[in-house]
Amino acid sequence: MVGVPLTTLPGTPGADAPVHFSLDTTDVDEARAFCRRMFYGPLRVDPVGDRSGFAFHGDVVALGSITVGEISYGSDIRVAIADLETSYHVLAPLTGVLRSRHRGTTVLADQTRAAVYRPVGDIDLDWPGSCRLLSVKVERAALERELDAALDQQIVSPLLLGDSFNLTEAPGRTWMALVQLFFGELLRGRGLATQPRMAGRWRDMVVSGLALTVEHPYGEEPHGMRGPNRPRTVKRTLDAMHAEPWRPFTATDLAGIAGVGVRVLQESFRQHVGMSPLTYLRRLRLDGVHAELSRSDPWQVNVSEVAYRWGFTHLGRFAGAYRARYGVPPSQTLRERR
Repeated sequence: MVGVPLTTLPGTPGADAPVHFSLDTTDVDEARAFCRRMFYGPLRVDPVGDRSGFAFHGDVVALGSITVGEISYGSDIRVAIADLETSYHVLAPLTGVLRSRHRGTTVLADQTRAAVYRPVGDIDLDWPGSCRLLSVKVERAALERELDAALDQQIVSPLLLGDSFNLTEAPGRTWMALVQLFFGELLRGRGLATQPRMAGRWRDMVVSGLALTVEHPYGEEPHGMRGPNRPRTVKRTLDAMHAEPWRPFTATDLAGIAGVGVRVLQESFRQHVGMSPLTYLRRLRLDGVHAELSRSDPWQVNVSEVAYRWGFTHLGRFAGAYRARYGVPPSQTLRERR
């Protein structure tokens, strides 16, 4: 696997620095490990039938809250993914047809229709060797904040999104063209898209464009999709954690930001986010460490300094939590950059 920073990497968490990773392999285990590292840990890739034609190709660009990849396997495979938890996801075939099952709904995705995934519910994919697609991962909080801001109203978390959208009509056609242009420019390198400020704006356009493209019930009749609104207290707390994830927040600190008691905030988070505030903060920090280790030069940084920078002060507990989330120790993630 090759990981190529497209710009000079910044020294602080959250700064924009597009990074390109690529892999071509005929080894199923190597392809599986690449996809787990780029997208999700709880992911299975199993060839169907003859493996002789298996030839994985992956080009992936990671930029802050989004990850875009062009992926193909060369032979028929079956993919199983557990709950995405922290992300929304779109699969848009460039060739072939993908059969997708998610939350009781089957979608046939092709060049005319993209499949959309919420952060809850297992995903099963029948992926033929003829299918090459764009895989777009968007951080859960980023899309939810964008839709919340665009509509200026409280929304359900996770978002009540449709299972697919049309790619041949606006706005789906426009969003797909934007993603392809963004992805292509970053792969070619040396253009304006590789500059952090421009890349950050382009990333924001991808997120806001998706918020305006996917089907949702907000701003109109919910059609039976009603759910509890996410309180402003939860939103304020999420915004504070994403703005300064390395800050040593306590439960009392977060409750003070929200303007409610600790127990009230904890119950609100369990109801509307699915976990406690401090659990969410730990996952946010782990994702930040993982992203930084994945794109850093192992000769210039070490695991301890990255962990401290993201707010982890007990390295033993950090290492255990990291391994539980990603399936490998943090040092292995950094070594794979060599």
